[in-house]
Amino acid sequence: MTRLYLVRHGATRLSAEDRFAGSTDVELSDDGRAQAAALGRRLRAERIDAAYASPMARARETAAIASAPSGLTIAVADGMHEIDHGHWEGLTRREVEVRYPIEYASWEEDPFTFAPRGGESGAAVLARALTSLRQILDRHAGQRILVVSHKATIRLVLSSLLGFDPRGYRDRLDQAPACVNVLDFRDPVRARLILFNDTSHYAAVSPGPHAHLSKWWDPPPAS
Repeated sequence: MTRLYLVRHGATRLSAEDRFAGSTDVELSDDGRAQAAALGRRLRAERIDAAYASPMARARETAAIASAPSGLTIAVADGMHEIDHGHWEGLTRREVEVRYPIEYASWEEDPFTFAPRGGESGAAVLARALTSLRQILDRHAGQRILVVSHKATIRLVLSSLLGFDPRGYRDRLDQAPACVNVLDFRDPVRARLILFNDTSHYAAVSPGPHAHLSKWWDPPPAS
């Protein structure tokens, strides 16, 4: 059996501001570094055999901090980087809705097949991420692997591995900063989810509802 520890990077300033920052290469905040350190203390007893990270700075830094107690070298998994939001990058949800109302409405309706100008669709992210993850699983069959990635990318991967409709990945799955998901694989295709969106290494209680970039969760205030 192969065990995968699929982790979202720690908090950043832009994630706290609820901005579209998929392809924006931003470092961890102080809170994010503390979250990653707590994750490292938790994982020390798990006997991780290999560690990978998205090429983005926030993911590589999270992996480096979390892997430090185990002395692992971080390998880069190019296909696990975050979704590119094109010309929405750096804007808040409200700014996008005002400036690009037609694009935003299409994205709200189906974020899996629609992409803003210059950006990626969820389908495109899933194609590259699943390929990258399959290569990692093949390379480390029977081992325990840490992979640090990003919110949208992880939710899309989990949707596919568990057989969910990926068009609803934003509404049905959440990923808190520096959370860990644990999946067991009997082969590189079939997975069993053991633990989901767990932050017990740094949070006393489970994360509550917050901005999900979806009107289904965050309807506009009543007028």
